[in-house]
Amino acid sequence: MDYTHLGRTGLSVSRAVLGTMNFGPETSEDDSHAIMDRAHELGVNFFDTANGYGGSVGKGATEEIIGRWFAKGGGRREKTVLATKVYGDMIDWPNGGKLSAYNIRQALDASLRRLQTDHIDLYQFHHVDRATPWDEIWQAIDVAVQQGKVLYVGSSNFAGFHIAQAQEVAARRNTLGLVSEQSIYNLVVRDIEREVLPAAREYGLGVIPWSPLQGGLLGGVIEKTENGSRRLSGRSAEYVEGHRDQLTAYESFAKELGHTPGELALAWLLHQPGVTAPITGPRTMEQWESAVRAVDIRLDQRALDRLDEIFPGHKTSPEDYAW
Repeated sequence: MDYTHLGRTGLSVSRAVLGTMNFGPETSEDDSHAIMDRAHELGVNFFDTANGYGGSVGKGATEEIIGRWFAKGGGRREKTVLATKVYGDMIDWPNGGKLSAYNIRQALDASLRRLQTDHIDLYQFHHVDRATPWDEIWQAIDVAVQQGKVLYVGSSNFAGFHIAQAQEVAARRNTLGLVSEQSIYNLVVRDIEREVLPAAREYGLGVIPWSPLQGGLLGGVIEKTENGSRRLSGRSAEYVEGHRDQLTAYESFAKELGHTPGELALAWLLHQPGVTAPITGPRTMEQWESAVRAVDIRLDQRALDRLDEIFPGHKTSPEDYAW
């Protein structure tokens, strides 16, 4: 396994992140525990979750599954860089979500109980809260850090100017501020190249892409639909019909390189400046094993150029839309 520092910090994290969103609603607890054990066997030390994950099983269920895994002992907690998130409404009641100091305190303590741990390594704002001033947010985080409940703080789904706002207020308060940003980023959706990636690099945030396979569209969707192993509907079906030639060219190129389409999509992300590691949310052990193999793939400039031809990206702003 390869490791890198998370943004400008001294924290070493694996270049594969185990996403846990499927743990509970899609993946049984026993299978989830097996996947987490396998992650450690493969050298993966970076796990990502959120307080709202759990789907049909109930909000918070995923954190509880991870907490019961930690409770098994054997160094499981000590070997894990644990990331969770706060923002979404956990109860139907005023102050049951968002980033007020009140909710940050309540939500953090609830996550600690569910995860059966005394601290969160990376506490992430799941969305920007436009109604709460940054001074209030950072004051709540300062208290959590002083209490030893939080080590680092990250953002998720922020625009470039949100990152700038957060960091400038943190600098004024003489605190570390954000150290990571979690954004949707893949060969199909490359919007963060305009402003979010440049802002993250400028302020020293590590970027942790989510949905690296764009809902499976980069996981061999053409071959899977043709052999009957996958059925498409809604927006996915519309996208495939409108971009069949593009996706076919991509899958053919992956085959030419000797990789699966999913592995190639993950490997491409690992070659992008500023990217710490993509998040893979496996439903099965097979999916997880395939994702981790991407860390060992090395792409030359010819391969990277060909992928840019198939899926054109963006320049930084304002060059992307101006001279």
